[in-house]
Amino acid sequence: QVQLVESGGGLVQPGGSLRLSCLASGFTFSSYAMRWYRQAPGKERELVAYISNAGYNTKYADSVKGRFTISRDNTKNTVYLQMNSLKPEDTAVYYCYALIGRDYWGQGTQVTVSS
Repeated sequence: QVQLVESGGGLVQPGGSLRLSCLASGFTFSSYAMRWYRQAPGKERELVAYISNAGYNTKYADSVKGRFTISRDNTKNTVYLQMNSLKPEDTAVYYCYALIGRDYWGQGTQVTVSS
């Protein structure tokens, strides 16, 4: 069955960096685009970044452009989100997402940006 498992979240000071990972299994990873979403307390889940199946095309939310980078390693069935220059407003649970006939979500990983 499809599984998406995120890791790499934590507590970081403003201006710091984190790299999230999402290990995928149960499907042909290299055939599908992947996305990262986030959900802050009291807010709707929002799309953060998108990467095409081969990694050639990426898209970002305006709020993270120039600070976050999505990438993937199809040999490791893993998608990454490198987050730099983190701000308190980046605090959220970050989710890995894949559309494979239906929506699949990971369990989420908490990112807290605070001094």
